[in-house]
Amino acid sequence: MDTKLDTTAAAKTNAAEKKQSQGFTADEKAAMKARAQELKMEARASKNKEEGEQAALAAIADMSEPDHSMAARLHELIKANVPTLLPKTWYGMPAYVNQEGKVICFFQAAEKFKARYATFGFSDTASLDEGVMWPTSFALKELTATEEARIVALVKRAVS
Repeated sequence: MDTKLDTTAAAKTNAAEKKQSQGFTADEKAAMKARAQELKMEARASKNKEEGEQAALAAIADMSEPDHSMAARLHELIKANVPTLLPKTWYGMPAYVNQEGKVICFFQAAEKFKARYATFGFSDTASLDEGVMWPTSFALKELTATEEARIVALVKRAVS
């Protein structure tokens, strides 16, 4: 067989495969890059509380409204009501971890992911199990006293 034909066929196959796979979006790449930086920071800081707090507050400060107000209020609520959770960033967004450094809950800004609502979610480490199915994240368009009370109760339950 002619090696020149084999090389041309292989190049065409590779080009076709590349066209099919779009890869990660710019937002997904940015989130992965942020996560890699967070992992490096964690390794250096050895779960340094102050550095985690500063990173979470910086992430919140970078948000635009209404994400900024909701994330800032959630930060206040979680710190005041569940002081055992430590703030940090997770994929560039504010998150709160237990003493073992495992994420319990997190906030995702609507703007970052071009969604019509922000998300407040819980990881699989959170103790929210109810039978065989339960919610793990919630859409947020605004925070009222009703939502705040529900979130505080859920976060307290998540760490119990």
